[in-house]
Amino acid sequence: MHKRISKSIIWLLAVALILSTFSMSALANTGGKTQQAKELALAEIFGDIDMSTKAPTIVLVEINEESVVEAKHKGKNQSKQKLANERGKVISELKKKVSNVEVNREYDFVFSGFSVELPANEIPQLLGTPGVKSVYPNVEYTVDAVGGKVISTEAFSPYMMESAPFIGSNEAWDAGFTGEGITVAVIDTGTDYTHPDLAHAFGDYKGWDFVDNNDDPQETPPGDSRGASTNHGTHVAGTVAANGQIKGVAPDATLLAYRVLGPGGSGTTENVVAGIERAVQDGADIMNLSLGNTINSPDWATSIALDWAMAEGVVAVTSNGNSGPNNWTVGSPGTSRQAISVGATRLPYNVFTSEIFTSEGVEYPSAKVMGFTEEGDLLALNEGEYEFVDVGLGYEKDFEGKNLEGKIALISRGDFAFVDKAENAKNAGAVGAIIYNNVAGEHPDVPGMAVPTIKTTLDDGQKLLAELEAGNNTISFDIEFAYEVGETVAEFSSRGPVTSTWMIKPDVSAPGVNIVSTIPTHNPENPYGYGAFQGTSMAAPHVAGAVALILEANPTWGVDNVKAALMNTAEDMINPTTEKVYPHNTQGAGSIRVLDAIETKTLAAPGSHSFGKFVKGTGNQVERQSFEIINLSDKNKRYSFEVSFTGNPDGIKVSTSNNLNVQAGKKQQVNLNVKVDTAKLDPGYYEGTIVVSDGINSIDVPTILFVGEPDYPRVTGVTFGNEEDGTYYVGSYLPGGAEVLEYDFYQLGPGNTIGKFLGTIGAFSNVPAPIHEFSWDGKVNGEKLPPGDYVLAVYVEKAGETEYKAYLVTIE
Repeated sequence: MHKRISKSIIWLLAVALILSTFSMSALANTGGKTQQAKELALAEIFGDIDMSTKAPTIVLVEINEESVVEAKHKGKNQSKQKLANERGKVISELKKKVSNVEVNREYDFVFSGFSVELPANEIPQLLGTPGVKSVYPNVEYTVDAVGGKVISTEAFSPYMMESAPFIGSNEAWDAGFTGEGITVAVIDTGTDYTHPDLAHAFGDYKGWDFVDNNDDPQETPPGDSRGASTNHGTHVAGTVAANGQIKGVAPDATLLAYRVLGPGGSGTTENVVAGIERAVQDGADIMNLSLGNTINSPDWATSIALDWAMAEGVVAVTSNGNSGPNNWTVGSPGTSRQAISVGATRLPYNVFTSEIFTSEGVEYPSAKVMGFTEEGDLLALNEGEYEFVDVGLGYEKDFEGKNLEGKIALISRGDFAFVDKAENAKNAGAVGAIIYNNVAGEHPDVPGMAVPTIKTTLDDGQKLLAELEAGNNTISFDIEFAYEVGETVAEFSSRGPVTSTWMIKPDVSAPGVNIVSTIPTHNPENPYGYGAFQGTSMAAPHVAGAVALILEANPTWGVDNVKAALMNTAEDMINPTTEKVYPHNTQGAGSIRVLDAIETKTLAAPGSHSFGKFVKGTGNQVERQSFEIINLSDKNKRYSFEVSFTGNPDGIKVSTSNNLNVQAGKKQQVNLNVKVDTAKLDPGYYEGTIVVSDGINSIDVPTILFVGEPDYPRVTGVTFGNEEDGTYYVGSYLPGGAEVLEYDFYQLGPGNTIGKFLGTIGAFSNVPAPIHEFSWDGKVNGEKLPPGDYVLAVYVEKAGETEYKAYLVTIE
């Protein structure tokens, strides 16, 4: 196995190893132990769960008995009492086999099961308990925000809230729609319901706190012994429904707050699912979840709960994640089949040129504006000469003992986020920053940086360091306006598609960069707090607020109509780098426009399609899809359909009705047949557009398909741990299975790099998805490995695609 690896690949693996964190899990045996797994009839398990210790571990258990909502939509009768009885049976059986079992939460409405704490090494007993369908790790969820700053009352202006008018909210207000009578649940870090701009939106019942288990869902205050204070949920709530010094998208909507993320803005699956259930049962019309994890799977507890919340008539809006710009980076719950997943955009902005000067004869041709919050702060750098100070990587500790007041911080790229480096510079008193690359090439722009920031290449960064070494520690700037850029997709916004369903995500996009909204002050004497944040966390509440306006205007619309209206009327955005429309898996259907969605007279639902994958080697493969055309007007309409794929590739043919007559106020189904001749097409991703026209107006419906096996990550985690008999369990999580699977052991090299190859400890073929595991005796080439840290590398082949990942493991 090791003979296939070039030196360049080894170097890349070493970098990946340094950046990776290792997690272990023990799962139902597959591959070489298929027959054994069938005999044990174990429940399905998702994700990584560490079973190597007896440490108390919380997991979510889904039982076979369907939830109240799922049963209802399948035409079955289901009662909470029956579900309680079925859960009780499962729990009773589990307690017979395992001591130290503690049930934390029980679910019955949109998710059927419970969360339980038990010793990690007893989870196999849970998997074998009758009535258990699936087990999910209680993974951490965090807010989908990537930085921001507090705005002082002296600097604050209500006109800074530009994003709500940009999507057309003020036009909807002028038309008489402000969200009145619509209830939005904010499932987040809690909300400061005492904020003067938000107090109007809350009644006597504020919501629920699932962190402290009480009816006071207030944000975590400063000085909390458990961790850092929070303000995220209040910012989200303000974007939805603020009505004071600033106005949210739906200023007259009612709010409910559910605190599922505690100190520091993190929480776990058991509370997120509980929050979703409570919001549905409390009568929310809409729920906003500006939170997520990195698990690209539609079959996850939170995603499942959102799907059934949508089925129950509650419009679920969720952030798509901040792990872009690569494909396959969307995480749960953004992976939900039904919920509206939202990507982040940057409002139109001005581009500036930048030149820097330190001494005669030294030039910095790569200097460019990287990011800023206010143009005034950026242009103010032209007004004088500044000292600049080397602060290494820009950690807080790198500023200690150095005077940065009124100066420029010189920072190296690496280790952590650009926005945090800029925030640290601001906190140290710097008025600007220069971030130079740590590898060859140019690093990305990052709008909304806490201080005006210039970027340079590594070469120019070395020149700046040399100037300091020579005693030339002053710098001046020449920054000028160049041109304006239209609305663009934020670099950090996560991309689709979703594994296994191959769905386009996000569904739509909305402003998520430098968004001004409410934050708590926790000071009754000065309650007016405002901040500018960025992230898909900030984009999702724009959509939740828009939904409130849509539902007020169209009270008979169901969730599918609302979602379709937003997608059908969204505007395409142009990538200024390529001057082409962004791909579907980057922007979804486009950037939302509220009044257009309210006033649309035609709906095409669903608003996007995936035809999946076409993997036949020869001949034609046909897949079918359908959608509904809904004529909302008071006149009969005749619709035509035109389908094209980018580049008009030979080998893809789509057939559909040429024309369709739909009576006023009625709907009809449109069938689509896609025939793909894979012999005429290169493997890869193909995207197209279905244009629906009534002769005057048209709707663009995004669609995608894959030829050959999609290029999703072949391996997304490993399992490794000690068994009581001295052997080890070793395995991996394989979203699509593997035709070839090999496990290699290496020595750990200096600086957490890959060292000497020791041997292949397991080789398997035709391994089914999603989990593989085997038992290893701890020997390589017949020799027992001594205790210590090693590198476990996993090689996967699937449908001609290969992947090799390395992880740090410990032999005890």
